[in-house]
Amino acid sequence: FFFIFPPSTMMAITSTTRAATCLLLLCSCAPPTTTSFLLTPPPFSTATSPLQLKPNIALSAGTDVSDLLYQEQENILVRRGKLEETFVTNVKPLEASKIKIRGAGKAGGFGKTSSSTNSSSKVEGKAYAKILKKEGVLRLDNVLSASTADTLRTYLYNLRAQSEQEVAAGTVQPIERYANVLLRHNRCDLTIPLGTNEIITTALNEALRKSPVGGTLQSIFGEGAILHEFSCLMSDVGSQRQVIHSDTPFVDGKGPVLYTCFIALQDVTMDMGPTTWFPRTHTKEAHGAFKDTNEKDELIKSQPAVLGLLPKGSCGIFDSRLFHCGTANRSNEEKSRALFYFSFKNPEVGYTGNPASIRLELGTENVALGELVSDLELFEKGKGSPLIDELGRKMR
Repeated sequence: FFFIFPPSTMMAITSTTRAATCLLLLCSCAPPTTTSFLLTPPPFSTATSPLQLKPNIALSAGTDVSDLLYQEQENILVRRGKLEETFVTNVKPLEASKIKIRGAGKAGGFGKTSSSTNSSSKVEGKAYAKILKKEGVLRLDNVLSASTADTLRTYLYNLRAQSEQEVAAGTVQPIERYANVLLRHNRCDLTIPLGTNEIITTALNEALRKSPVGGTLQSIFGEGAILHEFSCLMSDVGSQRQVIHSDTPFVDGKGPVLYTCFIALQDVTMDMGPTTWFPRTHTKEAHGAFKDTNEKDELIKSQPAVLGLLPKGSCGIFDSRLFHCGTANRSNEEKSRALFYFSFKNPEVGYTGNPASIRLELGTENVALGELVSDLELFEKGKGSPLIDELGRKMR
């Protein structure tokens, strides 16, 4: 049995609401007559463009209390998210970072040739890493070509529909296809198989080898960085604003735990619920403030924020300790926002402080960034991709 409020969120809940929630918890502790339960989100119901997905709600006897508790938790988070939205007034779009590198030519992008990739990626990566470590978030453009982004988006929405059908039929458990995400109504975190479709390999090759993303990550964590997450966040019309949170805690005396790369598979407009990041909050001071309700609210009001209004194929890389949130999708045109993403972990870190959004059979392989990049180089040269192919055979 577990309750999944982050500590910073619990601090924001009023004492009256907290008491009511505790009463629900006490009531739920009585031995259930039919099935035991965990306080985890019920299977989500979605309606997604371009695909219309059917609801997948199948509550059995003994799960109604769990559902009630989860709904109460969601209501509290929604109210808190709406309150925090009124606090965030100093906000602007996240701009693409610019660097000047003598002799390296134009920075990044899928258009780089194979011969230019190795020569400039390390130099570019070091420059971008300096910005990322200071700000906690970095925008890079042209990480994916438009055609790759379009093809990948279509594949992932089809994968989502297939996964819905598999879960509804009972052939797989929801956790085998989806990771938990704050406020799941009209929002999902679809974990992605690696090695089962060439478009995934193509996208990784463009992101990790032909853009500065790979070089930036290697500059911070080295080639031993571990693939920690591999998924796609989808936010449909009606999804609510999340509460401001970090993905991992700040540990005094320790460096960054992991970096996450959100890649837009379509232009992200204001009404689609862009990610809001709070630069320079991956610090001991910011995390300390978030443990106190008053200090937390004052920090949100005063801290400059940036919006992930990313063009198609662009990405935002951020430190997992940075405070951020997904905003509400209020589109009137049934626009669904898809962010293909992956995280790489510091190889010196064990547990990150948060469950990873990745297929279990992929996460247990501890795939190193250097190994993956070498495999992608073979792929581009037409020599196959033995590592990725082997991983594909393990996907379920």
